[in-house]
Amino acid sequence: MTTTTQRIALVTGGSRGLGRSTVLQLAQAGVDAILTYKSNEAEAHAVVRQVQALGRQAVALQLDAGDSKRFAVFAERVKSALAATWRRTDFDYLVNNAGMGVEHATVAETTEAQFDLLCNVHLKGTFFLTQKLLPLLKDGGRIVNTSSGLARFALPGYAAYAAMKGGVEVLTRYLAKELGARGISVNTIAPGAIETDFGGGRVRDNAQLNAFVASQTALGRAGLPDDIGSAVAALLTEANGWINGQRIEASGGMFI
Repeated sequence: MTTTTQRIALVTGGSRGLGRSTVLQLAQAGVDAILTYKSNEAEAHAVVRQVQALGRQAVALQLDAGDSKRFAVFAERVKSALAATWRRTDFDYLVNNAGMGVEHATVAETTEAQFDLLCNVHLKGTFFLTQKLLPLLKDGGRIVNTSSGLARFALPGYAAYAAMKGGVEVLTRYLAKELGARGISVNTIAPGAIETDFGGGRVRDNAQLNAFVASQTALGRAGLPDDIGSAVAALLTEANGWINGQRIEASGGMFI
């Protein structure tokens, strides 16, 4: 008799928004999860219970994606969780999703502190967390990095944030090249404007901004978390294993 090893995804920022949707979409597809949260432990454990209600397993671990000095310790905690919950030494999928709301500031207004924070979370965090987790990522696995539609189109006030996401897109191609020998594919998912609490919930709660996004989107509305969660889950299916080193925008056709 042959047995199939249970698939496991590690989703950073998996307690809310796009990450939460990704975790739940993957659970519906039969994938277990290690999800991270920064500060709201109760919110993270609520997602764990939702995963369990879908018949899958999940573990929530604390992680500050902007504190690279703690990544080695976090990797050890992942290793322990894999052994305790799944009796495994590796996992299958890494989704670098953790992010932070961006303050609206032009290049002239952006402070060095704002720039450094965005870099630490979105670019440096993605780079070095991936580095620390590579020994635990299964050969033949997948990585999905999160970028933004703002790396393709330009809206004044988001230069620093978009620059970090542009860096993530370049990093994705390098990872795909370097990890190809291990059979690991690496892609970027680039959301458009989504109705979440990201950035203070501006797209969700500001009717004028929401209407503007809808008017500039071919499908006529702002995005929803499940639009992105389902796209990430699709990238991780066996059928899409030949997609590699690509930037895939999920924006409903924003600014085309």
